Amino acid sequence: MEVLDSRRLTGPNLIWDLPSAVLDVRCGEHSPVEVVGAWRTQLERMLEALQWPDPKLGHKLVKEGVCLALAAPIDALYAATDLNDWAAGAAAGVLIGQEEPALQPDCDRLRTTIDEERNAPLLALDAAAAAHGLPFLWDDDEVSVGLGKMSRTWPARELPLITDLSWTSMGSIPVGLVSGTNGKTTSVRLVAAMARAAGHCVGLSSTDWIAVNDEILDRGDYSGPGGARTVLRDRRVSIAVLETARGGLRRRGLAVRRADAILITNIQEDHLGEFAIADLQELADIKWLLTRALGSGGKAILNAEDPRLIERAADADFEIVWYSPDPGNQLIEKRRAAGGAYCTLDGDSLVYGRGHDVEVLSTVREVPITLGGAARHNVANALGAAALALNMGIPPRSVRAGLEQTRPDDNPGRCNIFSIDGAHVLVDFAHNPHGMGALFELAQRYPARRRLMVLGQAGDRSDRAIRDLAHMAWNIGLERVVLKEMAHYARGRAPGEVPGMMHEELLLAGAPESCIEHREEEMDAVKAALEWAEPGDLVILLIHEDLDAALAYLRERAGG
Repeated sequence: MEVLDSRRLTGPNLIWDLPSAVLDVRCGEHSPVEVVGAWRTQLERMLEALQWPDPKLGHKLVKEGVCLALAAPIDALYAATDLNDWAAGAAAGVLIGQEEPALQPDCDRLRTTIDEERNAPLLALDAAAAAHGLPFLWDDDEVSVGLGKMSRTWPARELPLITDLSWTSMGSIPVGLVSGTNGKTTSVRLVAAMARAAGHCVGLSSTDWIAVNDEILDRGDYSGPGGARTVLRDRRVSIAVLETARGGLRRRGLAVRRADAILITNIQEDHLGEFAIADLQELADIKWLLTRALGSGGKAILNAEDPRLIERAADADFEIVWYSPDPGNQLIEKRRAAGGAYCTLDGDSLVYGRGHDVEVLSTVREVPITLGGAARHNVANALGAAALALNMGIPPRSVRAGLEQTRPDDNPGRCNIFSIDGAHVLVDFAHNPHGMGALFELAQRYPARRRLMVLGQAGDRSDRAIRDLAHMAWNIGLERVVLKEMAHYARGRAPGEVPGMMHEELLLAGAPESCIEHREEEMDAVKAALEWAEPGDLVILLIHEDLDAALAYLRERAGG
């Protein structure tokens, strides 16, 4: 057996809803039954010696091995991780024929770790918050009760006496969670705009930054629990919309135990090959974790065109609001006939309906990010975001305002359009097959005299996927392709290997040799594309390595 990762799960997770220490284990020549059995035996030996209270052990089989979990109080998770590591090492030895290891001196060491980590006031505050029905957030440094403007936060080792707290001064705020493969950040920003239009002070966490209204608190990928806690502890915040990505869900679990509504945009190929994400089914398992946060009255906003979401929703015990740009979608029609909630198009209008009663939210031509309807994926994102906002208590007039006030430029790197010397320049950092497909569909629908694309791909994709991307790109009707090297994303590929494969495939797809050029640097490729473009052309820029520099250059060329 091989331990790939050892970590703490601080929220509801793939195995259960309990805080836990977890191991990702590749079984190797041993069966999962043998690995789990050996681990349990060794762990139970040490747990008994430590007199660990009410031990709970769990596991989940995945395609590449097994996840092994030891539940623990929140003031013993580091000790539990250490304990789990010991048990894994002991089990690995036993599986290859070694004798069981002695419990000493590791037992004494673990007792010391447990005593050092123990925080009785933390457990008491957690229990008291639960008794008062209040949200509780904790990490190594800070502990809070309540959310946003109704929260109070203290250092983790300087907690107040329970009797000194004014419980009526603490409470919750509306919280929405957004996950999926593509469209998460766009959806989060749309909902934030809708909430601001309703007069809220909005806390937002995403893969780009964390923010309170227009104030960016920090840049970077904050789509995990850390980013969520930061905005939920800000006492200016009256509503929160939290991007909840695969990485944080797998490594830490859900950031919050309860949400008013969730949105899952789609389940598509991306990041496959990671442990516990070997295929689309396992990826769907991760995204579906959001539904664990739905308490009584919580709503799940789901894409009615995604087969994996449809499959999982069959056994759902919570209310679902389906959305799709296609009013003839089978689920939308069934929901309308049954008197249920849905969000779709009625002609050019975005509507939210319950049965045959509908509320017109806006029209496609009045929602800038749809580019007049050419960006069908953003029509879908607008519908999903609108449904989430409405189910977080945001009124329809504010949903309309958010949809109509959010422009492509407000969403850097996602369907941004520039006009430069009479040519239109479309910028996106689509990087997986579904995102590329949406971008290519948009490029085909967008009016243009000629089309040019700056194209590249990361080296961790398969040869077939790289070639398929080049073939698909040429077939949208390109006149020219500038292939770029992506040194920062080579991921083991030799220089020139990925562009070389794309070049070969473009020729097989029918591209003349004279229509293909190579550039070593992304910005050089961007400049070469603009030099070629003439009025009426569409230049499609797939930007992956230096988005900020590319956008700054394009804004300068566009005159600000």
